[in-house]
Amino acid sequence: MMAPTTDNAGNTGDASTARASLETLRAEIAKAVVGQDPAVTGLVVALLCRGHVLLEGVPGVAKTLLVRALASALELDTKRVQFTPDLMPSDITGSLVYDARTAEFSFQPGPVFTNLLLADEINRTPPKTQSSLLEAMEERQVTVDGTPRPLPEPFLVAATQNPVEYEGTYPLPEAQLDRFLLKLTIPLPSRQDEINVLTRHAEGFNPRDLRAAGIRPVAGPADLEAARAAVAKTTVSPEITAYVVDICRATRESPSLTLGVSPRGATALLATARAWAWLTGRDYVIPDDVKALALPTLRHRVQLRPEAEMEGVTADSVINAILSHVPVPR
Repeated sequence: MMAPTTDNAGNTGDASTARASLETLRAEIAKAVVGQDPAVTGLVVALLCRGHVLLEGVPGVAKTLLVRALASALELDTKRVQFTPDLMPSDITGSLVYDARTAEFSFQPGPVFTNLLLADEINRTPPKTQSSLLEAMEERQVTVDGTPRPLPEPFLVAATQNPVEYEGTYPLPEAQLDRFLLKLTIPLPSRQDEINVLTRHAEGFNPRDLRAAGIRPVAGPADLEAARAAVAKTTVSPEITAYVVDICRATRESPSLTLGVSPRGATALLATARAWAWLTGRDYVIPDDVKALALPTLRHRVQLRPEAEMEGVTADSVINAILSHVPVPR
């Protein structure tokens, strides 16, 4: 029998301790980010599913801080790219650089060659640069000059974006939105949470110095690998599979939508429901797991009809209506 591996954070990577480590991870992030537990949980689910996350919220709600805190608590290599209108694809993927000493071209890796890539304000750069991430997100490799170069494992893109109605934003194309496993909305904090934020700052909290905030590595790649293996063994009954399919097919028939959820979206919903079931301590999926992850997994994979949008209908309201009408398996 193979002995469990140990990572730099001192974790053994045993399945029995992986869940506890990820629970500690959520508590560790809370030292820096107040009142965003659903977003933290979503990021953990994405890590378990090898998926990518889109974080949407108005400026100043700690989207970037949330991802930085996650990287610090996970002891993963991380890089940040500030997306701007003049950013070029090679600024992300890397490029061939001519070396005058050897008279040859050599590949200079871009910031995408990391474990956790923070793509800050991804919708402030034109579609050409946005699309440079498509191959990296889907194939986990970058092709430059015809040569594919694999990315490190684990690899996660955590992209932040401002609401599309803000000035200087470019809507992400549907093909790229579909590459994100989850779209998490970061709301404005409640009154008490905002008081807690200000109190922390008054006491000396510096969001640029997470070590001083007490955030320490509590999980590592070995824990993630053990957790992913455990999630893969989580049982999914035929009834649950049919339930997921029925929800996704209902979005394709909704009169409020011009675009419903694709089979890729159905696969994503099944994967996130399995991860959530395991995180909550079960080795089998129940309908409530599917319902819990339906909104963040599906909201960015549907497209509203213009007339429905004018009437105030949202993607979330359509999905909630579908969840209330699709029969739940017993």
